[in-house]
Amino acid sequence: MLLYLDISLPSLRLWDVVDVLIVGYLFYLIYQLLKGKIAFNIFIGVLAIFGIWKLTQFLDMKLTSSLFGQFASVGIIMLLIVFQPEIRKFLLVLGNTTLRQRYNFLDRWFSDANQNETDSNEKLQIIRSIKTAILNLSKDRTGALIVISNNIPLDTIGNTGVTLDSIISHQLIESVFNKNSPLHDGAIIIENNKLKAASCVLPLSNNENLPSKSGLRHRAAVGTTEQNDVVVFIISEENGHISFSKNGSLKQDISENELSELLLENFEI
Repeated sequence: MLLYLDISLPSLRLWDVVDVLIVGYLFYLIYQLLKGKIAFNIFIGVLAIFGIWKLTQFLDMKLTSSLFGQFASVGIIMLLIVFQPEIRKFLLVLGNTTLRQRYNFLDRWFSDANQNETDSNEKLQIIRSIKTAILNLSKDRTGALIVISNNIPLDTIGNTGVTLDSIISHQLIESVFNKNSPLHDGAIIIENNKLKAASCVLPLSNNENLPSKSGLRHRAAVGTTEQNDVVVFIISEENGHISFSKNGSLKQDISENELSELLLENFEI
């Protein structure tokens, strides 16, 4: 006698694949924003509570399910409170990426070759000015913080300093950080091809994984890139070493060649 097993597999639709890819990408972005931070452990804890709640519901464990259900019901509010800076940065990254894609698409259709060449020349000129300023400040061991926000407004940080809205030049950047300048204590913000503000106060990072020798400038740079989609160059007053921060990470002892590459990669016009 033959036995036949009727095993029916669920049909896989194209939208199911898209659904999985979207959720996977969102979790990847969350991981990139939270990795190396205490907030990541809190996020894992919240996911664990939610998982236990669903498991106890499935096993019909009414008392335990009710207990964990109370925690899960306030989980969204707790996440909004604990992860307010990360959520803000997540939305900035998501929105900024979408806007860039739209701009690049329209730019390919409507911009002409002459305009692209003009923009390219302007970008290289500004990058040369920033690079020259950083190298000169490093040589003189003059401490500095240079925030490059491209096209993302940083009004919250900019309002803590002095508005300049000036054309970028290495002479201006160096004079701002001169020890005799009243604006030297703080950061400058470069935005929309202008030196927008100087003497700005940056938020400090609480990341415990930073090198023990990291000073206030380095913690301020990391804190700024944790909360905003920007990059920051740091020049140490103690040894003149150049550092770079992006997405809450810190890269120290940048060489001149690395400096050129980082500016080309992260400066947009």
